[in-house]
Amino acid sequence: MKGKSMISKLRLKFAGRSWNDTFQLVRRCMEKSRDESKPCEPLVRSLERLQDEFNVSSMNTMRHRLEIIAKQQGMGFHITDATCYLTADLFYLEVVLVACGGVEEVKVAPQGAPPASSESLLQLLRSKNFAEFSMKLSSLFTQYNIPGDNETKLKLFASLQHLGKDLQQLSHLPRTQKDCDPQMDMINNGRIGCLIAGKDDYPLTIEFFMMPTDLKKTDSLTDPTSAVQVAQVTVGVSDLTHKLQMASVIPEPPQLDPQGYPVFLPLDEGPHETLPACFLLKLQPPVPMLTSFVKKLSQITDVTVADVDLQWAPLPQHLMRGSASANHHEETLDEQDTIFTVPLPGGVMHSYIVPGAAWQAPAQRATVMDSVPFTHPAHVPATLELLRHQCVINALLRSCVTSQSARPGSVCDLRFEVLPESDTSFSVTFHPPGTDSLAVLLVNVCDSHQISCRLFGAGPCDPSMDEHVTTVMTRCMSVPVTLSSLYTKLGERPSASLSPDRPAATEAANDHSSPSSAAVTDANGTVTESQGAAVAGDSSSVSGSACYAMSVANDELLPEINMSPAANLYTFSAEGVDVFSQWMSSNGELSELS
Repeated sequence: MKGKSMISKLRLKFAGRSWNDTFQLVRRCMEKSRDESKPCEPLVRSLERLQDEFNVSSMNTMRHRLEIIAKQQGMGFHITDATCYLTADLFYLEVVLVACGGVEEVKVAPQGAPPASSESLLQLLRSKNFAEFSMKLSSLFTQYNIPGDNETKLKLFASLQHLGKDLQQLSHLPRTQKDCDPQMDMINNGRIGCLIAGKDDYPLTIEFFMMPTDLKKTDSLTDPTSAVQVAQVTVGVSDLTHKLQMASVIPEPPQLDPQGYPVFLPLDEGPHETLPACFLLKLQPPVPMLTSFVKKLSQITDVTVADVDLQWAPLPQHLMRGSASANHHEETLDEQDTIFTVPLPGGVMHSYIVPGAAWQAPAQRATVMDSVPFTHPAHVPATLELLRHQCVINALLRSCVTSQSARPGSVCDLRFEVLPESDTSFSVTFHPPGTDSLAVLLVNVCDSHQISCRLFGAGPCDPSMDEHVTTVMTRCMSVPVTLSSLYTKLGERPSASLSPDRPAATEAANDHSSPSSAAVTDANGTVTESQGAAVAGDSSSVSGSACYAMSVANDELLPEINMSPAANLYTFSAEGVDVFSQWMSSNGELSELS
């Protein structure tokens, strides 16, 4: 009762006060805080809430607003006449105010450089968009938030500027255009992508991967994660010391190697400093990367990627977590196997099953990389090319495991199973039109610019079909769109017997009487009995999935697929009938085979 009485008295006392009086009272309370380095948190929150209620119509109100924003970012704040200074170790912001609370000019001054006008920050303050201004200032503060003491910060800042100049020179070297879209060509094929030169109010940024325009035009399949992949160039602390440049490492005039890259000077041959730091490519958004790709990064940069904070999981799991829509249309068959429903234009529905056990193989373990350390500008082109390669793999798999929500009551038209074959390839098993067998599409991502597709078990050998599927896959970067086109093509072909050159899937469910035996058709069409999914020493099967018993001559398959350790993940046995066969049987797809 006593507390309620006190609150009532306070309300009565301040009922006639203006917001400005309340604001000043809170400020006075903050100034009396016992610990000036850490003001009372409730008072800070109260002041921030009061700020939102104010209409900035005077110079004094604008000053208070800028002071709160500066303190939120951990920056200092000073006032000289009509100018406010928001200060940090390596830069400061200069805001010139006018009497009515307006802003005349905003300047950004990096360490050792004269102030430069910032039109973007000026417009944000003039439009009273303080939330966006605060976000912009936070990004700016992060850009200049270089670790270490003052001397180390200055050296790292100077080294970062020399790196930026070398990257700009590298981006201006002549090259042959490969894509008709200049922007996409620069991003996906440029030596270091599309370099956005660092300004005083914007960090040095590289755009290095962009989804094809053919897919972006298909609105119903556009995923939020298909935006341009970006890397910010900055520096970070390191447990080990590294040599970093203190001058350009590209000689003048530049000497080019046969690939058109400049011949870089070793760090030992020019000015450098040994510092407990390294350069960083901060990836936005972070990129899920396979184990083999992470190892290749370390080989390129000669900097070990710290394994302390990395969380390893099968690649599809990371891709699912990266999509806000993934959890809305997935169906779990058991603890590991998941079905995803993908709606396509024209009312077509696809279902994709991702067998958990197959993707648990060591080669398919991945982690999410948010930054890549390096020490020399020569590392950047090869690093970006490797990142692009991983982004292509991710884009193809993500098209199967993320999609828009299916319409209520919709019926699935086609069903597929996605299995890994190697770290750069995977297979898709499906039921072709007009047959009672299973076919396999083998997808190999050779590099970021080359995807190859081969079709097995869907009728006579037809190189033009492989070429068509490869073209569609490369242009749209979508497995569902490609398979929809393939299914239409197969439906247009006249019925024909299966070619011995491209043997079809045998009836996987026909013989489960023996725990580990299965009927296998060899390259000559001879049916034999094999123990397990593949005989030891025979790598002729496209995949170890028990949904089919496929055998192809060794010279038909890509080398890395033949050698893939992930090809024998399943065995044919009564105890372990493949989940895909069970799933399709339950939906009537294999009724004729049973």
